[in-house]
Amino acid sequence: MSIISARNLRFSYNSSEVLSDISFSVEAGDYIGLVGPNGSGKTTLAKAILGFHRLQHGSVNLFDVDHLLFRDWWRIGYLPQKNTFLNPYFPATVREIVSLGLVSRKKFPKIFNKKDIRVVDEAMRLTDTMEIKGKLIGELSGGQQQRVLVARAIVSNPDLLILDEPTTALDPEARKSFFQMLKELNTERHVTIILITHDIGTIGEYASGLLYLDKKIIFYGSFDEFCTSSSMTNYFGEYSQHIICHRHS
Repeated sequence: MSIISARNLRFSYNSSEVLSDISFSVEAGDYIGLVGPNGSGKTTLAKAILGFHRLQHGSVNLFDVDHLLFRDWWRIGYLPQKNTFLNPYFPATVREIVSLGLVSRKKFPKIFNKKDIRVVDEAMRLTDTMEIKGKLIGELSGGQQQRVLVARAIVSNPDLLILDEPTTALDPEARKSFFQMLKELNTERHVTIILITHDIGTIGEYASGLLYLDKKIIFYGSFDEFCTSSSMTNYFGEYSQHIICHRHS
C-alpha cells in the first residue's frame, strides 16, 4: 500500500508558484527526509498533503483513498513547525498533554479508561517522557517539550508521522537523541515518517530516503541512489554529495 501518492501537484501564493509539478509516492515503512532551501515549498507540500491547503492542481491519495474522502485522520500524526497551540504557561502536565492525542478517537462522552491510560504510558515510554509525566509542560526544556509533542502525535498509534523542523530549537546532544528516537519508532513500531529538516548533513544517518525539493523535485530516492547519482554530483559537488549520503567512513 502507498501511504502517500501525490500526482502533478502545483501550488501558488498569489502569482508566485511555490510547488511545480510534484509527483512522488511514500510506501509503508519509509523514513523520508524532506529537505531544501528556505522558501522551497517543504511546509507547503506537507500542508497540501494534509489538506490544510486546497489543491490548485493535481491529486493526493492517502492510504489509497483520495484525501478529500479520507476520514481516518487518526492514522496520521502531525507536528507542525510552530507549535502555537502549545501555551507553556497552561497548567497541564505531560500526561495530560499526551492524552489529548486520543481525544479525536473517542466518542462522547470522552472519558479515558484503563486501556487509554496504558496507551498513553506506552507513548511516553517510547519517547522517554515517563519520568517527567507529572511535570507541567512549561517546566520542561525545549528538547523535552518536543518529545512530549511527539508522544502526543503517536499516542493514537498512527501509521504516518509528519514532522516539520522538529529539531530547530534543540542543542546538538538533544538533536541526536531526538533523531535516534524517531529511528526507533520507524524500525520498531514501523511508523512511516516524513521529516522536514534543514539538517541535510545529518538526516542521511537516520532516514532511508531523501526528497530534495526546490519548488520542484530535484531528487527523490534512497541515499544509496543519491550517493551514486551523477546528476547529484553535478548539483552538489562530489564532496558535499558524500557528506550528505552518509555512506562513507
